Amino acid sequence: MGFYSRVVFPAFYDCVIDKPYWDEHRKRQLADVSGEILEIGVGTGLNLPHYPDHVRRITTVDPNPGMNRKLAKRIAASEIEVDRRMLSSEELPFDDETFDCVVSTITMCSIVNVDQALGELFRVLTPGGRFQFFEHGVCPDPAVQRRQVRWNWLQGMIGDGCRLDLDLAALLANQSFTTVEIDNFYMPQTPRTHGYMYRGIATK
Repeated sequence: MGFYSRVVFPAFYDCVIDKPYWDEHRKRQLADVSGEILEIGVGTGLNLPHYPDHVRRITTVDPNPGMNRKLAKRIAASEIEVDRRMLSSEELPFDDETFDCVVSTITMCSIVNVDQALGELFRVLTPGGRFQFFEHGVCPDPAVQRRQVRWNWLQGMIGDGCRLDLDLAALLANQSFTTVEIDNFYMPQTPRTHGYMYRGIATK
């Protein structure tokens, strides 16, 4: 993992999405999480202040050492106990049916093998467990889609592997979730290529 990924990108990541209008959506995403919780792609820990008061412990995974250094500072300022693992989401070292909730926030766009990661999180969810996601992805507007595809190479460089045209709805349909609920909207103060959002719950 290079200098940009370890040092520059974690700071850039916080600069872009550590904003009040993002915080409101984080709170909505996390409002009803409970039980054993796994957050994949935890990044710098921007979700930590927005977990409900009843959440006292979570498990997190993220492969980026630079993200983990910033995460450690946020853990120190939080009352939540965090079992922190520096690894990717494609191969989770947890038993089947371990977690009641899996949380993903602006993560899926940067996972190389997204189908594999979704299969893993499905595996570690308990029956009736919920995958609670807040992601950006492909826009239904054809003109915006064309720009997303055209700019993917640049976004991948700036966003450390992030892609703009991830079709999360289609990927979730490939898994065996019993129900999938998705709320789509445009994030304010964000270009449509980057701000078409998928917030929802997929239930095992």
